[in-house]
Amino acid sequence: MKVIRIAGIVLIALVLVVVAGLFAASLKASSRRSEQYESHRIDVPVPFPLGETELASLRAERPAAEGGGDPLAGVDLAALAEERARERGRHYVEARYGCSACHGGNLGGGLMLDDPAIGTLHGPNLTRGRGGVVEGYTMADWDRIVRHGIKRDGSPALMPSEDYFAMSDRELSDIVAYIRSLPPIDAEVPQSTLGPVGNVLIAIGKLPLSAEKLPDHQRAHAQEPPLAADTAEFGAHLAATCTGCHRSNLSGGPMPFGPPNWPAAANLTLHETGLASWSYEDFDKAMTAGVSKDGRTLREPMTHVLPSTRAMTGTERKAIWTYLCSLPPAPMNP
Repeated sequence: MKVIRIAGIVLIALVLVVVAGLFAASLKASSRRSEQYESHRIDVPVPFPLGETELASLRAERPAAEGGGDPLAGVDLAALAEERARERGRHYVEARYGCSACHGGNLGGGLMLDDPAIGTLHGPNLTRGRGGVVEGYTMADWDRIVRHGIKRDGSPALMPSEDYFAMSDRELSDIVAYIRSLPPIDAEVPQSTLGPVGNVLIAIGKLPLSAEKLPDHQRAHAQEPPLAADTAEFGAHLAATCTGCHRSNLSGGPMPFGPPNWPAAANLTLHETGLASWSYEDFDKAMTAGVSKDGRTLREPMTHVLPSTRAMTGTERKAIWTYLCSLPPAPMNP
């Protein structure tokens, strides 16, 4: 009986230690999520006006006005710029930046992660409907939340903004033009909550917040994206969204977040532990059919990414491959 009493006391002590530790982690995580961050304040047009190259192309496509006048006389150039921006923005949302993976197919809200230990993370409603969170957003607000991970109140968001820091001003403007054109969706999306493991990960810095991870919140962004072509430069621009999972050098490794049953992120360099034996056809099949070269079906979280990679143009996927082939082969991160 004495041994049983001692074992009971030890068990109770251990439980109290665990509870105290989780409580301390919760306080630490709450403190980190309450930190204040500042960034530059940008103001870019929505949409961007038509550039000289676009105007020259339009003039070449149209017959000259009567009397040899400007072929664009009487054309509503502002409306045309808006139409083109929305169409580009739609493609960026669906393909380049995969917004629907977190915010839902209609951008009315979605579920990013639902794990009792780590937490329940929701992508908020981005439309003008009831429950939408972007009412009154300025372009400075959009820039701070999307590319810097900073909310309007200055606190850090759970959004993986390091994946979008390389987004150009025009791409952001086009995305906002598209989102503003969407029909309102009435959807009250719950606030994201962290579980005990999620709080511990944030408390000990294993789950870094984008606002504290990004190196320079004052650094200007590129105004225009690289030309859409099969080049390493364009591929690097697109592959910037892969770094959150595959690491900054794209050599993969254990996931820095997510449930423990998620597999390690693949090594995307041409190392023997990565894609050394792959061809572009193998890569393209994985990005469109979700099947690895060895016949394995890709698992979460890649299953959430596949709708975006399928929606990419062939040039976009080929440019990513060209960029991956340009990287120095590196072993998978431990």
